[in-house]
Parts: sequence; structure tokens; C-alpha cells
Amino acid sequence: MCSGARSRFSDVETGGAVRLELLSIDGREFAMLRQISYAAAGYAQPFIVPADVAEFRTDLASVPSVFTWLVPRSGVFLPAAVLHDGLVHDGEYLGPHVERVEADRIFRESLEYLGTGKMRSWLMWAAVTMATMWQMPTQRWYWRSVLIGLFAAVALIGGLATADLLGVWDVVPWIPEGSLGLELIGGAAGAFMIPALLALSWRRFTGAGIIVGVALAFLLHVTIVIVAIYALYWVVERIVSGAPDQGCIPTGGET
Repeated sequence: MCSGARSRFSDVETGGAVRLELLSIDGREFAMLRQISYAAAGYAQPFIVPADVAEFRTDLASVPSVFTWLVPRSGVFLPAAVLHDGLVHDGEYLGPHVERVEADRIFRESLEYLGTGKMRSWLMWAAVTMATMWQMPTQRWYWRSVLIGLFAAVALIGGLATADLLGVWDVVPWIPEGSLGLELIGGAAGAFMIPALLALSWRRFTGAGIIVGVALAFLLHVTIVIVAIYALYWVVERIVSGAPDQGCIPTGGET
């Protein structure tokens, strides 16, 4: 289970195996009822997420609904998700100060320690890296522009490639005319090479950009289908159930 000799999650009170005890606030956010500790390789002091019901909140793994088939919101990686929520907010953890980029790296390391597969660990790291880019304190306009630009470019090129494969519009040069097998090989090559080249604009985050771009290119059609299914479900649910009755939601002081 442990991928590094010095990396280790533990329970602060007992020093034994980590115990994650949470209090649900509203079904989306949770408070910690028990402190957890993570000793990261290269750090003399551990990182401790405190049990502070009044201050600290975690939303566990922040995964959009359309991607939960690939990365669920809960699992063996939950302690790593809670740790990361603490590390990215100053004053919400005890231990050495780390910048957000380093917090993301520690998150990836802790995922692998907990037994999360390498592919899923790197996908989750790339996802939190996007949030880090969006919150960059300097050149924020640049980081947000290249982030949005990669998504827009991959979606556009993916749409054109799909039209080419279906014979609707012969416009993509890397998809050769011929057998379906050759066309699929050309499409797959483009789905890897084009996002990888576009990811160079992410500079220090190029690795995360390659992962995000390639994953988006290969999962674009699956994601569109799942979004359509979620939209259909939402419409049917609203028709069947009607609008939520706000009067049935308890408020402070009501029983």
C-alpha cells in the first residue's frame, strides 16, 4: 500500500492507522471530527488537518457529476482529498507552509500512498492543477486564457474530427482517406498530439495540460452523451416532481 518509506497517513490521537470521521453540514460540505496527519517525504514535520467544526470545511473529492463514472467522489483516496482541502487554504492546517502548487504535488503523492491507481492519481492531480491555475495570484489573465483556450480548442478540433470520420466534412488533414481502421488511427494520433502541443502554453503546468487535453480529446464524446443523459434526467425529474418546495426545508430554530 505504501509507495514511499517516509510517506504515511496516521491518526493524530493514537499514532495508528488513519481514521476519517466527518460531520455532514449540508450533504455537500463536511467538518472534521478527528484530526488526521500526513508525513510527506522531504518534510521534517507532518501536515495535520485539525478537527475544527467551526472553521474547517471539506467537500471531499470535488468531482463534477458528469465525471463521477471515472473518478467517484468517495473512495480509498478520501484522506488525500481532505488533506488537500486543508493545504490549499492558509491557516486551515498545522505543519510546514507550502504553496498551492506544492500542495497539489503532495496530493498526488498521498493518493498513490493510499493505493489509488497511478492513472487516476495523475488525472486527479491534473484536475486540481486546473483549479490552481485559475487562482494564480500573478498573470491570472494568462493562466485563465490558456486554460479556457485548451478546452475550447480540443472541443472544436474534436468536433471537426468527428465530422471527418463520419464523412460529413473532409477537413482534418491527419485523418487519411481510406479504411475505417486508418481513419481511427489518424484520429487517435491527432487526439494525442494536438492537445500535447497546445499544452505547451501551460508552461510550468505542461504535464497537467497534456493529461487534461488528451483525456478530454478521448473522452469528449462520452462526456457529451453523459451530459445529455443528465440533462434529460433533470428535465424529467422537474416534470414529475415539480419545483422544490422551499417551505419543506427546515431553517434555524425550526423542528
